[in-house]
Amino acid sequence: MIFPLNAPMFDLLVLAVVAKEDAYGYQISQIIKTVSNTKDSTLYPVLRRLQESSCLTAYDEQHQGRNRKYYQITEEGKSQYQFLLREWELYKSEIDKIVEGGEESE
Repeated sequence: MIFPLNAPMFDLLVLAVVAKEDAYGYQISQIIKTVSNTKDSTLYPVLRRLQESSCLTAYDEQHQGRNRKYYQITEEGKSQYQFLLREWELYKSEIDKIVEGGEESE
């Protein structure tokens, strides 16, 4: 897809993935790549920022003899996810008004 992702959209997508189940970085990046041509390296600063803002926690788990870092959403993260989801719905609604009907926002 050609539309770039900004910081709030990255946060929304990461929190949406992790809200469903704990996930590791590569897994999250593969899901996000279905809607954006972003590099894997773009994701890790987002994960770090979400941890620093107490939206995510991380833990290690062994997988095939190696440690995998899993991310888990916190209560703060759930609140932020709900906030971003509401903002996205409003934004999407306004875009749809313009694209689908040419209506101006009221």
